[in-house]
Amino acid sequence: MLKAKILFVGPCESGKTVLANFLTESSDIAEYNPTQGVRIVEFEDPQLTSNSQGEGCEFELWDCGGDTKFEACWPALMKDAQGVVIVFNADVPSHLQEIEMWHSCFVQQQLLQDTQCLLIAHHKPGSAAQKGSLPLAPPLSKLKLVHSNLEEDPEGTRAEFIKYLKTIISSVSENRDREELSIIT
Repeated sequence: MLKAKILFVGPCESGKTVLANFLTESSDIAEYNPTQGVRIVEFEDPQLTSNSQGEGCEFELWDCGGDTKFEACWPALMKDAQGVVIVFNADVPSHLQEIEMWHSCFVQQQLLQDTQCLLIAHHKPGSAAQKGSLPLAPPLSKLKLVHSNLEEDPEGTRAEFIKYLKTIISSVSENRDREELSIIT
């Protein structure tokens, strides 16, 4: 079975845990409680396969705390990650600047491809923010941006996440095939 590790990173109070729980169909959390360090959620999606034989995929979603006091742990969190989802609150203007740092540390320094990264502009319940284009810095403007509102369009968010997972599966599968070929030759 193919395995993939995906990090959920971003500023404090951006909605990472709420999204992680929703997308993995884990328990709901009613009140805000900052993630301390990291929380790992394992899940499988039987609809996602890595090859024509129907080999399944297992995912580890690492819900990383948004407080920079955990920065010393970041190298350990990043080890062997195949994807990064940067979540930010679209209602908080400072988050647009903060996500540049998250992108630099978790995507650029790890030499991940743009396809391995997903930006989610999370709109919390009662949000006034409009969906549409956001003033993103040049490296971020090349990334896939998804607007998430779990009250108005939860299944749209899930569909976009599944598309992203398919991209990650394809990348992991290609890397595995390349490694196997290099062993044979």
